[in-house]
Amino acid sequence: MPLTPEQLPRDPAILARMVLDLAADNARLRETVKALQGVIFGAKSEKAAAINPDQGILDLGDLATEATPVANDNGVGAAPKKPRTCRPAKRNVGALPRHLPRIVTTLEPKTTTCPCCAGLLHKIGEDISEVLDVIPAILRVLRTIRPKYGCRSCEGAVVQAKAMPRIVDGGMASTALVAYVVTAKFAWHLPLYRQAQMFAGQGLVLDRATLAFWVQRAAWWLELLYLRLLFYIRSQPRVFCDETPLPRLDPGRGRTKVCQLWSQAVDDRPWQGPAMPAVGYVFAEGRDTEAVESQLVGFTGILQVDGYAAYKKLVRRRKGAPIRLVFCLSHARRKFVAVVKTTNSEIAAEIIARIGEVYAIEDRVRGQTADVRLSVRQAEAKPIMDALKTRLMVVLAEISRKSSLAGAIRYTLGHWDGLVAFLDDGRIEVDTNTVERTMRPISLGRKNALFAGSSAGGQSWAILASLINSAKLNGLDPFTYLADVLERLVSGEVKANDLDRLLPWAWKAERDAASAPEARAA
Repeated sequence: MPLTPEQLPRDPAILARMVLDLAADNARLRETVKALQGVIFGAKSEKAAAINPDQGILDLGDLATEATPVANDNGVGAAPKKPRTCRPAKRNVGALPRHLPRIVTTLEPKTTTCPCCAGLLHKIGEDISEVLDVIPAILRVLRTIRPKYGCRSCEGAVVQAKAMPRIVDGGMASTALVAYVVTAKFAWHLPLYRQAQMFAGQGLVLDRATLAFWVQRAAWWLELLYLRLLFYIRSQPRVFCDETPLPRLDPGRGRTKVCQLWSQAVDDRPWQGPAMPAVGYVFAEGRDTEAVESQLVGFTGILQVDGYAAYKKLVRRRKGAPIRLVFCLSHARRKFVAVVKTTNSEIAAEIIARIGEVYAIEDRVRGQTADVRLSVRQAEAKPIMDALKTRLMVVLAEISRKSSLAGAIRYTLGHWDGLVAFLDDGRIEVDTNTVERTMRPISLGRKNALFAGSSAGGQSWAILASLINSAKLNGLDPFTYLADVLERLVSGEVKANDLDRLLPWAWKAERDAASAPEARAA
């Protein structure tokens, strides 16, 4: 409650301290209000915090009017046009891919008789043009006939081929159709109700419950392969981890329950390492330490994460299986980006610029070996980070501890050892963008589907999204991969003890080997 004039202290020193505290509180509240307004109405990109002055003028190319001469002056006195500095537009210029089938249509003239002398014309050349065409998804019925054969002599034996196993026992869906529905939902983020509308447009009425059952059945067939994928990821010495909300229906409460989809990812491509890119999602009811601890049982090595307290508590609990936490420089930078957006702090902008120098170095060494990355980081990035730490400590001692800038500095200094871990190991990334990129497909799917129907639906979501997004990370078409994997599992061609050959990178290597020229020749 506010103080009355009679309750105010008479000591000038106490009054001055109260005024300063109130001013700091008001500044913090104003920053909070501005931050919330930015969340609701402002740009979401961090780049908006530091705009290059050269980008202040919008270059509209041919539509620019500032250099256009006045009408009817025939260019007299017109200002010279500025050279165009923007990047050229990216267009698909050139021949269409050779692997696409060609449907050739030849257009002959109505007559091949010379209009001058009535003689027969002969071919002297031709013009060829190509356009890209599309055939929408075609629904068809696969009819399987299994004749029965009996003996006329003894009439005691009847021979018939065994029925082919189906992904849905006694169902009407082929493996390819189920893979199509699953891929559309988890790779291209089409909810089942939209797919049902698309099927209805082709004259086929399918209930959403039927489609949901197909999705659940596909997850059942792929669960063991999903567990093998998780085992591969957690067996690596360096793993990225993050989590994102995934609501699910909670009958009886009249609302959804906010659960979590945890993501663990590996990717050694930035330093030419041996681990194949992969991501595994785990559905969990909560976001506490117990949830992540149950997932990482037995894991030892480097865990690169954000500053969430559950990871720190996990490390404190671990005794026999140590985990080293590495933090994300991008998360620290975002703290200062928020300060710039709300207060226009020059100090925060300066800190962002210094971190940007580190990222410029990282761009140059990405794709190099771990030894090269380490040597460059030690020579160029380490002095920048050392100077940044000194600068942060000096600024923190001079500003109010209640300011948002002080909070951003305390966060950065409190996670410093994990933020600079990349300076001592060329295999470590500077941020957790590797795993954050794997969250984008989940966010898009969640935005369109809104929630999972149940805990079982959340588990199916984790299974199918893990395999589909891992396939995309390895440059595979998710439908082609999923349809083939499901067919092999349903037919029994691949047994449970040989599932590693169906992991995306192994499947790709096997397919490439089979399509090699020497393999086709044999």
